[in-house]
Amino acid sequence: MNAIVTVVGQDRVGIIAAVCTLLAENQVNILDISQTILHGSFTMVMAVDVERAAVPVGDLRGLLEELGKKMEISIRIQREEIFDAMHRI
Repeated sequence: MNAIVTVVGQDRVGIIAAVCTLLAENQVNILDISQTILHGSFTMVMAVDVERAAVPVGDLRGLLEELGKKMEISIRIQREEIFDAMHRI
């Protein structure tokens, strides 16, 4: 199953490294990644494969949210089909 991870917050050193490390530690494969910084605001969208994840997606969601709180940024994960449906014009 594929999922979309979104990261939004004030730019700072280590955001990409921290998110990618957490995903790698939980056996989540990054399929695609896009990030940008606009006027100091960091935004990243990642397509990930959670099929072989070491933890259920619900637990992964909690780990990402916990990391987000620690880094004072927003990190969310949702199934790809839900993300696509929400962003369809």
